[in-house]
Amino acid sequence: MTEVEFSPETEAVEALVGERDLIVFNDDVNTFDHVIDSFIKICKHESVQAEQCAWIIHFSGKCQIKKGSYEELEPMCTALLDRGLSAEIQ
Repeated sequence: MTEVEFSPETEAVEALVGERDLIVFNDDVNTFDHVIDSFIKICKHESVQAEQCAWIIHFSGKCQIKKGSYEELEPMCTALLDRGLSAEIQ
């Protein structure tokens, strides 16, 4: 059997492969305050970060608000959907 050595670079790439993005999309229903409050409570954003994401969503139509494993992002995505936001994991 051949042994395979892993370098730190290989391990870093393997760690990133499993990472996903939590994306929130713009809508005409939710207020800025509701979106910001949701990001703070659910995603543990600081208030400035939550506000910046809300503005990006408003002007760009969507924003990647969190990066992580599917297992980490899925409860956040579900909670945002429960609050009426349009979100998905990509």
